[in-house]
Amino acid sequence: MIKIGEYNTLSIIREAQQGLYIADEEGNEVLLPNRYVPEDFKIWDKLTVFVYLDNEERPVATTDKPYITKDNFAVLRCNQVTDFGAFLDWGLVKELFCPFKEQVVKMRVGQWYLVRCYLDEASNRLVASSKTNRFLDNSNLNIEKFEEVDLIVSHPSEIGMNVIVNEAHSGLIFKDDLFKELSIGDRLKGIVKNVRSDNKLDIMLGQIGYRNIEPNAELIMGVLETHDGFVPLTDKSSPDEIKKWLEMSKKNFKKAVGNLYKQQLIEIKPDGLYLKV
Repeated sequence: MIKIGEYNTLSIIREAQQGLYIADEEGNEVLLPNRYVPEDFKIWDKLTVFVYLDNEERPVATTDKPYITKDNFAVLRCNQVTDFGAFLDWGLVKELFCPFKEQVVKMRVGQWYLVRCYLDEASNRLVASSKTNRFLDNSNLNIEKFEEVDLIVSHPSEIGMNVIVNEAHSGLIFKDDLFKELSIGDRLKGIVKNVRSDNKLDIMLGQIGYRNIEPNAELIMGVLETHDGFVPLTDKSSPDEIKKWLEMSKKNFKKAVGNLYKQQLIEIKPDGLYLKV
């Protein structure tokens, strides 16, 4: 099945006056217009293309790389506003449409907006929405305190900066934890400072010092410091060995080691764990 709004790897099946017809393994075809046809090609060569709808709402392929793909976020420039909505520059010949009902504030030409690209089921068209919060859900979190996460800066509030966490959840960086200037759309790493009882996420930038990380990771760091920066334990160590050294289960050991490794506080070698200097 050819997926609209995504990259597809398709095979060249025939040449036509208007370009190449390329198809998936099920025989679904799409046109790659002449302007995107490679200089050298053979029938059955595979091409990776982005597929979207042209001005006549027909699927078409391109080798251009859009600034945003389906179900993702990006900051895009508004190129024009009509009676129906705004049109955004997303790097392709046909601009990305953002209807008025999907705009937090009325878009203006020349301004930049954080949007989500999605497939409108009613029209089967790719559209944009600046109402990004409606695509975020904190009801079922698979995130824990002190975990490193990917952030997209969303919008400011009176108490800090709202962020999109792992492109799926909403979070907040309080003003007291803001030590650098942020712009809407910035992508950066952060740490989950707290998961509240209502599943709201408190985020802070950078890395939290190991004295403030989860207790098992702190315990491992303490043992490393008292044993010249080395502990002869790996993920292949037996539960008894781990318990002897650290008084914790193997499951908790592996999780804590992963936490420390992500924060670049330790090195993992075949003979054990080393404290990073």
